[in-house]
Amino acid sequence: MVTIVVRYFASARAATGLDEEKVTLPDGARVADAVARLRELHPEKLAKLLDAVSYLLDGVAVRDLTRPLTEGAELDVLPPFAGG
Repeated sequence: MVTIVVRYFASARAATGLDEEKVTLPDGARVADAVARLRELHPEKLAKLLDAVSYLLDGVAVRDLTRPLTEGAELDVLPPFAGG
């Protein structure tokens, strides 16, 4: 098992009511597995946002959701931001 820290920002924080939470996943889990688990943990409000958000894994933008997760990794959930 690996435990990661998921940090929520802006509307994702509002949807979960959390700044961050620890999520435990099976060994060999990937970012897509974490996203699926977040849908299960927060099926109402967050699940709708997850199709539009961006992710950072340990501070690096993730476009490939097959990237593996390691123990203690930080996954940031970043909703689209308005403004400029």
